[in-house]
Amino acid sequence: MKQLLAQLNHRLERHLPEQRLFLRSDTTTRFVRLRPITQAVALASVGSFFAWGVIATSILLMDAIGSGNLRDHAVRDQANYEQRLNELAAERDQRAVETEAAQARFAEAMTRISDMQLQLLASEERRLELETGIDNIQHTIRRVVRERDEARTRLAEVTNTLQAETGTTQTTADRSREMEDMLDYLLVAMDRMAGSTQELALDAEQSVNQARHLALENELLRDRNHMIFSQLEEALEVVVEPLERVFRAAGVTPDQIRRLVRQGANSQTASLRPISVSTSGVMSQDQDISRANALLQRLADIHAYRLGINRLPVARPVSASVRETSGFGMRRHPLTGRSTMHNGLDWAGSRGTAIHATADGVVKSAGRQGGYGNLVIIQHEFGIETYYAHLNSMDVRAGQRVSRGQRIGGMGTTGASTGVHLHYEVRINGRPVNPKTYIRAGQHVF
Repeated sequence: MKQLLAQLNHRLERHLPEQRLFLRSDTTTRFVRLRPITQAVALASVGSFFAWGVIATSILLMDAIGSGNLRDHAVRDQANYEQRLNELAAERDQRAVETEAAQARFAEAMTRISDMQLQLLASEERRLELETGIDNIQHTIRRVVRERDEARTRLAEVTNTLQAETGTTQTTADRSREMEDMLDYLLVAMDRMAGSTQELALDAEQSVNQARHLALENELLRDRNHMIFSQLEEALEVVVEPLERVFRAAGVTPDQIRRLVRQGANSQTASLRPISVSTSGVMSQDQDISRANALLQRLADIHAYRLGINRLPVARPVSASVRETSGFGMRRHPLTGRSTMHNGLDWAGSRGTAIHATADGVVKSAGRQGGYGNLVIIQHEFGIETYYAHLNSMDVRAGQRVSRGQRIGGMGTTGASTGVHLHYEVRINGRPVNPKTYIRAGQHVF
């Protein structure tokens, strides 16, 4: 060993010659010999320490830069999310305005249809009256003509009788005056009847022409109503389809939404009730009324969907700058190391970050519960429950009614937790489902 050290000192002496460090006191002078191998060890130690310092500083700088990038990315994501929320809210308002405008146009069209049907009914009644008057006049004319012919026949008989008895057609003065008066009366009556018949004929012709004109206008009005109905039906489908897609994605059928909302008081306004009385005052179901009732039904569905969307947990429980650390499904448990089912979503953030209710509901429980730590459970409609676990503080109590967006507590690390985070679950009739299904569905509405 000494021989090996001597050889090593000999080789290093060319680069690190032996140095002596003198230590002088008042009475004596001593020195410390620094051999080449000692100097090499010292230089290696100093170099290692310096390299360790450089590496540690680099790691700290990289960590700081990485944290800054993550924060910037989170801020950008939050800004994009808020912008998307604003765009969807503006689109929802625009659809609502379009729906109201369509309903107003539909009401105006129904009013005009009613007026036209009333006019057509009045013209039909006028035509029937004119036809009845013409029949009466023709019957009177036939009776007068028959009486005239009978009078002429009697006059001819009287003339022949007089001629046979007296040999002349001359009558006595009284009989002549009587016959002349009767003839004058008949002639005047026939003249009056002819004038009335001509006037009635003109009125009847005008009525027929007016009836034809009204029938043509009614046909044109039906075509225009068909176009209006078609456009309204297409517009309503554009509005209703995204809402129904949201409910289907959340695992709730639109029929459930409609039944639940309509069970409440004043769920259907008078303007959305079906039309059941025609313009003639009798119960009927023609094509226009059926289509109008179908449109009113779709408008009622939109009204029900608008009320029902607040009853689904489609919002995010935390709106601050946080990061998702664990999703729904199988994962390696951070404490036990075993592969287990993770029934919710985890978001990590700072202690005390505000946690909000994701939908309207009633607080089922609020307290400490095993590995969940401080846990708040909110009961919603359709058998849906939401869980908010590991809270640092709880701002609600059992039995309290909460609204979407209301603060219910602060983020913490109570229970079986390795750091400050929120564990969020959605359960339907006690069965855990993926919360992202509801959050993604809400992005189509809000």
